[in-house]
Amino acid sequence: MISFRHMAVAVAVSCLLILTVCQISQAHFNKHIALFVFGDSLYDPGNNNYINTTPEFQANFFPYGESYFNPPSGRFSDGRLIPDFVAELAKLPLIPAYLDPRNKEFVYGANFASGGAGALVESHAGFVVDLKTQLQYFRDLEKQFRQNLGDSEAEQLLSDAVYLFSCGGNDYLSPVGNNESILYPYTHEEYVGMVIGNLTDVFKGIHERGGRKIGIVTVPPIGCWPSVRAGRPDNTCSEEIDIIVSLHNQELSQKLQELENQLEGFMYAKYDLNTAIRKRMKNPSKYGFKVGDSACCGSGPFGGIYSCGGKRGVKEFKLCKNASDYFFFDSNHPNEVASQQFANMFWNGDSSVTSPYNLKALFKGKQLPTSSGKLDL
Repeated sequence: MISFRHMAVAVAVSCLLILTVCQISQAHFNKHIALFVFGDSLYDPGNNNYINTTPEFQANFFPYGESYFNPPSGRFSDGRLIPDFVAELAKLPLIPAYLDPRNKEFVYGANFASGGAGALVESHAGFVVDLKTQLQYFRDLEKQFRQNLGDSEAEQLLSDAVYLFSCGGNDYLSPVGNNESILYPYTHEEYVGMVIGNLTDVFKGIHERGGRKIGIVTVPPIGCWPSVRAGRPDNTCSEEIDIIVSLHNQELSQKLQELENQLEGFMYAKYDLNTAIRKRMKNPSKYGFKVGDSACCGSGPFGGIYSCGGKRGVKEFKLCKNASDYFFFDSNHPNEVASQQFANMFWNGDSSVTSPYNLKALFKGKQLPTSSGKLDL
């Protein structure tokens, strides 16, 4: 017969074991901050491999990935992208593509980005996963977290997480070709307002589900992309696209400041990718490149014909011997070395580079250093 004393000891031991298991589980849960990624080809880890689209919106063939991935992962680069390096800096594994059916667990985060996607549903509609749909995927994943982790832990994961964005460029590239104005019948201000409006809706949608920390890059100087210059009779930059992109980046800054005041707990890190790219195109040797205005892989002027890999209509293409010599890997995308440089500055940059916080501050909860004058985009 078991004595009362033995029962008390057994109960105490059981409670201690339960407490220990809970503590271990909670410690495992708290030891990382999840990363969720939204946007376009600057961030797409291969989601477009799993949708019904065309090779124009895919990069799962040689020579893409040649510097790091074998076989090609679907990243629009010779290797890794900005989110891959951000994950490394945050001591996370590579964040998996949400649409890859092999990926079932997303406790470290998920990447929803789709090459060619824009904030507007109309940008490359039918060929990509637009930003609104990416938000819906995130909402589906939130439900999965609640089922698997319980409401409390799911809410903790989502509020601690960082949400990384690159979006807008395709909204301004996709209309190119109209003779009167690339955005006709809209004015520049009206069109940018729609793009920023859709971005804002997604930020608010994430906030409604507990997300608080946004990391976003400005839209690059796409008016001077090799693909744009190669398609113009005089091979010069598109002044109109440059004007629109500049307007977008100004409006984005204002909107983020408004959201910081309007939404409880909203924090953001905005990295000036536009300036960083302009500097590398203008003075490539300062940043370790030999060529700043032409693509390693492609054809035509500046390697600007989007033929890299030979699967996008034009089969013939040239491939440089060393991708790291060229800032651009193909006619629309920087190489792996550039992405690593951008990620490092996004992570560690002072207030002259990324503001009002950097990504390290969002992940670690530390204050952003003021400008030292020593850091360079």
